[in-house]
Amino acid sequence: MDKKKWLIVGAGVLVLGGFLSLFEDKPKADAEAKPSTSASAPAAPTVQPTSEAPKVSGIPSPDAAQTVALVAALKAVDPALVAKEDRAVSRARDTCLDVRENKDAATVQKNAGARFTGGSVTVTDDQAAKIVDAVKTSFCG
Repeated sequence: MDKKKWLIVGAGVLVLGGFLSLFEDKPKADAEAKPSTSASAPAAPTVQPTSEAPKVSGIPSPDAAQTVALVAALKAVDPALVAKEDRAVSRARDTCLDVRENKDAATVQKNAGARFTGGSVTVTDDQAAKIVDAVKTSFCG
């Protein structure tokens, strides 16, 4: 009798789960593929095609040769700066963005020092200036 009771409870849970799944939201892929509209929702404006290519990112990115030059320059400042090269390149790109946004030199240097400080590395003001110089000379000139 006890076994029969558990089977009934288990079947009830499965039925309840199936019933509740009827009220589940659409999967994200479906929602993006077919946006839902309602009668009260305003129509989306149509986008006219342009001859301009879309911008991928406003942050400059070094090519392979520039990355090699950047990593070498950062290693000259402190080898620990490039313990994770992808992270160092990402931080250098953010530093380049500061330069491109015409932030004053002191701010660019302070931000670079803060970006590259972490883990076992504490960047001095002199090192931060060298980092900014490495970024400018390698790919952000």
